[in-house]
Amino acid sequence: MELAQRELDLEPPRMSLRRSEALGVLAAILSSASGGINTAATRYVMGATDPVTFVALRFGLGFLLLLPIALALKCRWPKGRDWLGAALLGILFFAVFQGIFNLALEYTSAARGALALSTLPLMTMLVGAALRAEPLTKRKSLGVLIAIGGVATALVTGLEDAPPGARRGDGIMAAGTLCFALYNVWSRPFIIRSSALGFVTAGMGAGSFVAALFSLAGGSFASTEAFSAGQWTAVIYAGTVGAALTFFLWVYGLAHTTPTKVTNTITLNPVTAAIVAAFLVAEPIGLHLLIGIGAVFTGILIASTEMPPLRWLDLFLIWRERAAEQRCLGDLNDYYLRDIGLSRSDVARDSELHWRR
Repeated sequence: MELAQRELDLEPPRMSLRRSEALGVLAAILSSASGGINTAATRYVMGATDPVTFVALRFGLGFLLLLPIALALKCRWPKGRDWLGAALLGILFFAVFQGIFNLALEYTSAARGALALSTLPLMTMLVGAALRAEPLTKRKSLGVLIAIGGVATALVTGLEDAPPGARRGDGIMAAGTLCFALYNVWSRPFIIRSSALGFVTAGMGAGSFVAALFSLAGGSFASTEAFSAGQWTAVIYAGTVGAALTFFLWVYGLAHTTPTKVTNTITLNPVTAAIVAAFLVAEPIGLHLLIGIGAVFTGILIASTEMPPLRWLDLFLIWRERAAEQRCLGDLNDYYLRDIGLSRSDVARDSELHWRR
């Protein structure tokens, strides 16, 4: 009785943990879907400005939006030396990685760039294992490898529809994912000690400040004078939804579940990026892209769910055993029917006549 009571007492925390992880994965899915739209918006603006200026505009606007919300809600901010860590991680992600991200989209399409970014789960998994932050499992490895295989196939087979220099852009994007992976693995302890909103606001402020300094030093803000109404609309979207909301949801996911489960959702980026880019910059959606998207959805499903108690091999063995039992019963039934001078076809015919009557 005491053992049963202990198990019952443990059940609510387990359910609470599962619910928290489910919310974390859901937040990451929404963030990745929104991020795909932002990829298309970035591709739309990059022809009129440089990567650093767009970073300063986008995340400066996002910071100005998040700061009063964080202050009004009295969220927990990083404390002590965590301020330095949050600022450095913010510079790594919001300045360095985002600059690389924007640079890649000067060469490749939005859909291809989003597909290349989908290598993030593999990079995060490897970085997390190397830093001993998250152990490797066969199921996670299988899901990520399926997703990456789909991405690689789509990128290689879709070169005929790609813009000039697409391979260079794909390579730049893939290299930039290392910064993203390091951010995902290193940031979780800081988020837990402060809060998702406080951490992302502090990091976004540091990253946008550094990007603005570089842009001012190079006189790059002058390019904004030639922006069209559509480009300013894309900048506003990228700063509000694409920066403030998207990355709040991302760090919320990191705070509630593992980095690998969060980053597996990044493979939703190509879906929304391809659809929106088809309207904004007339990028084609080919069969290769659909194959890649199908593969990454399969990878997400495998890597983001837990292995059931019965493995697939066990299920196959059980099915084979039941099939053998059914064959034995059928043979036994035929034996008894033959003993009284009947067959299965006779029984089936008599049954059909009975039902017709």
